Amino acid sequence: MKNEELMERAVFELGKDSPFYNFLLLFIDRIPSVAVRTLKLRVSSRGRFQLLYNPDTLRNRPLTFTKALLKHECLHIVNGHILIPVSKSREKMLWDLSMDAAVNQFIRELDAFSLPMDSILKEGCGTDNERFFVGPPMQYPGMTAEFYHDWGLDFMKKNKTIDLELLDSNISRPDSHEDFGKFELPKEFVEDLLKQVISETMEKAKTGMPEGLEGVMKLILDNPVLDWRNMIRRFFGSSMQVGRYRTPMRPNRRYDDQPGWKNDYAAKLVVVVDTSGSIIEEEFNSFFSEIDEVTRVTDSRVWLVQVDETVQSVMKYGKGMWRDLKLMGRGETDLQPAVDYAQEKLRPEGLLLFTDGFTDLPTVSRRVLFVLPKSHNSEFAEEAKSIYGRSSVVFLK
Repeated sequence: MKNEELMERAVFELGKDSPFYNFLLLFIDRIPSVAVRTLKLRVSSRGRFQLLYNPDTLRNRPLTFTKALLKHECLHIVNGHILIPVSKSREKMLWDLSMDAAVNQFIRELDAFSLPMDSILKEGCGTDNERFFVGPPMQYPGMTAEFYHDWGLDFMKKNKTIDLELLDSNISRPDSHEDFGKFELPKEFVEDLLKQVISETMEKAKTGMPEGLEGVMKLILDNPVLDWRNMIRRFFGSSMQVGRYRTPMRPNRRYDDQPGWKNDYAAKLVVVVDTSGSIIEEEFNSFFSEIDEVTRVTDSRVWLVQVDETVQSVMKYGKGMWRDLKLMGRGETDLQPAVDYAQEKLRPEGLLLFTDGFTDLPTVSRRVLFVLPKSHNSEFAEEAKSIYGRSSVVFLK
């Protein structure tokens, strides 16, 4: 077995154990790299979570250890640790300990070999990631990284002999946090990405969620609603991603009990515009200005389909073409003909539907994002969320 296949074997086995981790790992690209010691989590310029791992380091580790490390990285995501900029913080060492303590307590395989955070700080010893991990202070289980960080600052004030620099040189951690809080994309975009991933995971994995995590995840989701521009950029960015995915339609030549791999090379997106509704000119202009900007950045291949009761026009879209569009239709609305045409003839990676929702919800078998104007059908929006997920609907503001 190749070293890279060991990671995918761990992903597959963890997915069988837990629907929660199975769905969450769909949002994380695994990239082998000898440039990292063990693992490093980051957000790519395309708006994808990436997990860099050293296959040579993991080669001699038990499968259960690799599965535990995968859980560790997943919980960094759902706890929002990826947003914490620690690389320039004077208390970087303390943040690293606090974030690891917050997640390790939910991972049985790591918690069993954890040293309490207060013992590590007081004794100035480090943890060997092959034998020991950091756990929460003995008197404060179940808290967040922010709580442990504040507790640690107070603890260090009372114990002035603690030397963080010395501790940093002695400690050995299971992963690197150096890219946390460092993004090429706007932070607001990454925050929206995080909400989308958490929202979809919670909806699809209603059972099997690790105990104690639901409250943490809901805190992140209870923040203000997703920005429609960021959501469109996220939709384009994830569709652009080139990678590999498992499919039961292709046999695995090495393992009979696993699905095979299929390569995903190109992006093609379809924008369906409902020309029969109450979308005002200002909203129409705002929507297509954003589409222009995204196509310029991502160089996506975009098709535009106009629809009312039937498909009115189909064209390959280019930057600025919306200014010369002649809106057709303005009759009754039926989105299904446009969706069917796009899926059968154009075969896109995803569909973006711009509609007021005063119609029946179409059946879509591909990735979909509904963009609704201020004057929209709230029943359509709620039905779309219930079927395709909360993050499948955004509203122009």
